[in-house]
Amino acid sequence: MRILILGGTVFLGRHLVAEALKRGHELTLFHRGKSNPNLFPEVEQLFGDRDGNLEALKGREWDAVIDTCGYLPRVVKQTTELLSGKVGNYTFISSISVYENFAKENMTEAEPVGKLDDPTVEEVTGDTYGPLKAICEKEVVKAFGDQALIIRPGLIVGPHDPTDRFTYWVERIAKGGEVLIPDVLEDVTQFIDVRDLSSWIIQLVEKKSAGIYNVTGPQEPLSFKQFFDESKKTLNPHVSYVPATKSFLIGEEVAEWVELPLWISSKEMDGFLKINIDKALETGLTFRGLEETLRDTYQWSVTRPKDLVRRAGLKEERERELILKWKEQQGSKV
Repeated sequence: MRILILGGTVFLGRHLVAEALKRGHELTLFHRGKSNPNLFPEVEQLFGDRDGNLEALKGREWDAVIDTCGYLPRVVKQTTELLSGKVGNYTFISSISVYENFAKENMTEAEPVGKLDDPTVEEVTGDTYGPLKAICEKEVVKAFGDQALIIRPGLIVGPHDPTDRFTYWVERIAKGGEVLIPDVLEDVTQFIDVRDLSSWIIQLVEKKSAGIYNVTGPQEPLSFKQFFDESKKTLNPHVSYVPATKSFLIGEEVAEWVELPLWISSKEMDGFLKINIDKALETGLTFRGLEETLRDTYQWSVTRPKDLVRRAGLKEERERELILKWKEQQGSKV
């Protein structure tokens, strides 16, 4: 197939390119040339800007397009209108953040999506990100109808992840010593290896699939205990976990999802890590083992610059202070 990828040089995009090349497809990448511009020299690369500079795409046709970087409806509309009638299927990478209410568990693709009081807002924040993605979806469906494939991933993890949400735990546990963790060991978490997601998306594109799909993992519920046990086994069997209670962490203003990634304390968000993926499983979504994801993420992480500022996780000094304070608090109760 001739596949156009909007983006293609960062995280999910680069893994989609690698998977599509492995499967023998002819690719064209469209991007600004700013992030990893030297990746994939064997692939045709067109340069421009999605917001107002789509000249390089005019007069061209492809069998399918994968949009990895659409965040603003106005900008997505420019692309969909230009490519309508010029490509077969349009795959849009959205997010499970589109849903209106995460207090509910086991949400399917039929749940209501969030709405904005002002749908023209273009500042992407924690509050607007999901609803803006939902409006972007509507622009894609408006232009492509039953040729639109909407992918709603949960947390994507693995090599080349720029968010550090998963990588923080990999690096921290591998380093060893005492590691502060949330004492929610029986709670479940969800994420998907970027390579499993990429492989599945390319297979759907090949089949000219359409519709909306939640996609995260693993297939069976994964508790925090299982996650931390497997991480210890795979990365450093000598690490020592220090589980601290929710009340302590909240009292110390530890930022959930950011300073302690994967952890969400709010009951209003209880469903965020309990999304229904039955529809994706029915199409053949599969998962590699957690051990492989942990190992490969670590092997990639050690290649990064030592002075790179991480985007998530506790700073070393803050973690030590919290552990000391937690132990002192527990000692005073004995």
